[in-house]
Amino acid sequence: MAQASKKASSIEKIEKEISQTNHPQNPVVESLQTQLANSFVVYLNYKHYHWQTFGPLFRDMHRLFDELAAEVYETIDEFAERIRMIGQNPLSRLEELIANSTVKSAAKNTDMREMIKEAQGNAVMIIKHMRGAIKMCEDADDPGTADVFTRHLQIYEKHEWFLRDILETQDGLTS
Repeated sequence: MAQASKKASSIEKIEKEISQTNHPQNPVVESLQTQLANSFVVYLNYKHYHWQTFGPLFRDMHRLFDELAAEVYETIDEFAERIRMIGQNPLSRLEELIANSTVKSAAKNTDMREMIKEAQGNAVMIIKHMRGAIKMCEDADDPGTADVFTRHLQIYEKHEWFLRDILETQDGLTS
């Protein structure tokens, strides 16, 4: 019986050690919340671009923005669940999401090139944030959260590459 009590005490000590830093102001939690907010805003931006697409690249860009939106949408739940997993409540109210996002809502009344530039710029900002978050998670000995950021970072790197390539083609269709 004493052995079981010692084991329980040891588990409680380890549990407390693992979760003691998971408070709302912890930088890892804040980075997760920021990326959750960014994901919502970028998802809605991509849908905006999808609905506002026009011109000679209509079909390709309409489909591309819808595909990019779907990929970002798939990340939202995992960020929210990771926040819950480490003991906090994910942002979910529109005011919170807007206030905590490092990317802005899509601009109104822009041409195709401006929409693509805006989307590419947002991807660059998110890549920078996520790379910093990965390093911070590694320094905080949180490989689980680092893994979430690493997997989703690759999505944004691919988006940025696609969008940058479209902007660099100089084919006259997006200028």
